[in-house]
Amino acid sequence: MNPVRPRDLLVAGLAAAVVAHLVVRLTYGSLPTFPLLAGATLAVLGVAEVIAGTMLRARIERRPGTRPVQPLVAARAVVVAQASAMGGAVVAGLWLGLLVYVLPNVGEVDAAGSDARAAAVGAVSALVLLGGGLWLERCCRTPDDPGADGPDRGNTGSGGALPGR
Repeated sequence: MNPVRPRDLLVAGLAAAVVAHLVVRLTYGSLPTFPLLAGATLAVLGVAEVIAGTMLRARIERRPGTRPVQPLVAARAVVVAQASAMGGAVVAGLWLGLLVYVLPNVGEVDAAGSDARAAAVGAVSALVLLGGGLWLERCCRTPDDPGADGPDRGNTGSGGALPGR
């Protein structure tokens, strides 16, 4: 399994931002206001992934007092991490698309001010999820991969964890 590429996350986020901006531009007058904490759940998930990643890393490195990780557990964690990173990128793009539309209208439209705050909270929360997903993915790399941190990282690993790239 290959690590998620930042380029893929950027493309997905930008595509979502463009689509969201176009949809909001066409339908903003008929949309309800966005709740301030609409996206805050994503930040909670991102923080949970950071915590889980840190604990999983200790198990992968077989630190004293931890149980070894089953290969399937590590593989599932990598899938969750990659899905979270991609989902965070897409949702951040959606919130940023809304934010780009409402910021110039803050002085003209009453709801634009609260929508801008909600979009900012949502975008930051989605970026926390994206970061949590990337951290969890990084924590699933095997420590016995000799080139995991070097420029020509290998594609071999053991234990079902994500090998270095």
